[in-house]
Amino acid sequence: MTGTTLTTADLDPHRRRILFRAWHRGIREMDLILGQFADTELKTLEGEELAEFERVLGEDDNDLFKWVSGEKPLPEHLKTPLFERILAFRPEEAFKPVV
Repeated sequence: MTGTTLTTADLDPHRRRILFRAWHRGIREMDLILGQFADTELKTLEGEELAEFERVLGEDDNDLFKWVSGEKPLPEHLKTPLFERILAFRPEEAFKPVV
């Protein structure tokens, strides 16, 4: 089970692959952050925003988590409106301790 709430029936193959990558990260916290963001925003991303989201998905999960959590400063290449939307989206479930 991925956790996704978005049906892939209405998505083109390219967006299906992006959704899969967003929900199948190296660490569960990033699954929740990027996967839930993709569930909500993927259908509306176009052109450069879609390409940028793919580049974000190419980043190392440990680094991404440190940037999202504020443990490490955000690098210049991620200081973009799209990444700001990802930061603002942060679902609380991603930060609950696993029991």
